[in-house]
Amino acid sequence: MMSESTDDADLFTAADEAPKSLSFASIQALYRYPVKGLTPERLDLVELEAGGYFPGDRLYAIENGPSGFIPEAPAFQPKIKFLMLMRNERLAALEARYDDAAAELVIHLDGDEVARGRLDTAEGREAIEAFFQRYSRYELRGAPRVLAAPPAFRFVDTTEGYVSLINLASCRALGEIIGRPVDPLRFRGNLYLDGMEPWEEFDLVGHTIEVGSQVRLKITQRIFRCAATNVDPVTAKRDMDVPGTLMRTFGHTDCGIFAEIEQGGLIAEGDSVRITV
Repeated sequence: MMSESTDDADLFTAADEAPKSLSFASIQALYRYPVKGLTPERLDLVELEAGGYFPGDRLYAIENGPSGFIPEAPAFQPKIKFLMLMRNERLAALEARYDDAAAELVIHLDGDEVARGRLDTAEGREAIEAFFQRYSRYELRGAPRVLAAPPAFRFVDTTEGYVSLINLASCRALGEIIGRPVDPLRFRGNLYLDGMEPWEEFDLVGHTIEVGSQVRLKITQRIFRCAATNVDPVTAKRDMDVPGTLMRTFGHTDCGIFAEIEQGGLIAEGDSVRITV
């Protein structure tokens, strides 16, 4: 039988070797984008589901002419097939709000309501399509059509894009390089994190992080940035060269990271973000 002192020593050794959870950031804001290319909507809290997408995110897209999308067999489509900020910056001038309970999209322009329609009805979708037929008429390759994402599918820009995370320190650092502040909403992320060093998020790729009291996210890849980030989300003006600045400064065009949801649960603004070390 081991002595009491030996038992104590073993216990201390085990405690020292046990994994530790280190907090390195917190959630500053949560956003969803119900319609691809349209207005961000800020959330106080969300419930994530293992293996799922960010709730209410990219539920709809506005098809810019025939895209080949088949709802019965949904497959990833390049964003060029939809109205999107990379080429259609006037979308940023619209204020769109989506009501989940009513499945209704309401669009304002310069403070005036310009379109309203329930996206679960043919009449409602036609009302929205008629608006974009007028508003985006010089940018259309064919008749615009509202597409709804089938279950377990979203109109994201990559097959790995379940949840996107943006490091606010990286946005601030990029603004210092450009010479004026960079609105983090240019990057249309889901989780905006504060408390990290600039570009520290890239070191998380391949790791699993904990958010709040339950959620676990596996960081899968860095996010390649396109010309959509050149558009000011408030003024709708193409006033920066974000990808070009990243390439000239760092030799890549990445900002932000994608994650898969390994374990679901509630997360909210102010929640800590941790990693096991």
